[in-house]
Amino acid sequence: MTDIESSPVSDLIDRTVVDPDGDKIGTAFDVYLDDATGQLEWLAVTTGLFGTKVSFVPLAGASFVGDDVMVAHSKDLVKDAPRADADGELAPDEEDALYTHYGRGPSTDATTGDAWSAPEPDENRPVAGNRVIGESEGDDTSGPDTDDAMTRSEEQLDVSTSTRESGKARLRKWIETENVQMTVPIRREKARLVVEPITDANRDAAYAGGDLTTEEHEITLTEEVVDVTKTVVPKERVRLETEVETGEVAVDEEIRKERIAMDSEVDVADDQSDR
Repeated sequence: MTDIESSPVSDLIDRTVVDPDGDKIGTAFDVYLDDATGQLEWLAVTTGLFGTKVSFVPLAGASFVGDDVMVAHSKDLVKDAPRADADGELAPDEEDALYTHYGRGPSTDATTGDAWSAPEPDENRPVAGNRVIGESEGDDTSGPDTDDAMTRSEEQLDVSTSTRESGKARLRKWIETENVQMTVPIRREKARLVVEPITDANRDAAYAGGDLTTEEHEITLTEEVVDVTKTVVPKERVRLETEVETGEVAVDEEIRKERIAMDSEVDVADDQSDR
């Protein structure tokens, strides 16, 4: 089994195809199976201006040379091969014409006459008709099975916000003592000596006692004193509430964009022959 036969089909797609002399033939476009045997049979190669032409070359005898695929037939022989549409299946008459062009019988090598032994078909490998579908197909929204245009895509940022806990705030109450000073007016009584002359108004009281006696008279003096008591009274209500402030956060991310460019490849000899 050759390295070509044991490699995944995807390793062939988009590789440069060269002939035994190292001359470039084109680019590997697709790989076709034999419907009857399930063996790898043909390599579809795009050639000519912009890769618009597709030629078919047998995979028998092909091998990897560096990053290229080297087939067993010359560039001129491949480009002179009968044309067939790269529509995913070779019609029997198209395949017979290709066998005849390359001097081979169906599934038989032209130089040895031995049947070419390709790997057993992989039942998990996607197949369309007698073509093995390359990995590059099916991953794109446009290609050889749809139309003649490509779809260019790119990533875009989808930025949204979510709410998360950033901290806690709580109310805490404690008792502290402060000194209060104030002045309070008070009243107190004082004894004052008052001398009254004897008059008709107080004469009877003046003669009520003995002539000469020893006596004492006493009065009670009063005064106001400060009496301090404490009471608890509510002063104000304190609560927590939230408010939203708006700021800006810079987002710095990388996005990928597809680019499409024209890759012109003109084979002068082939181009002149077309004219």
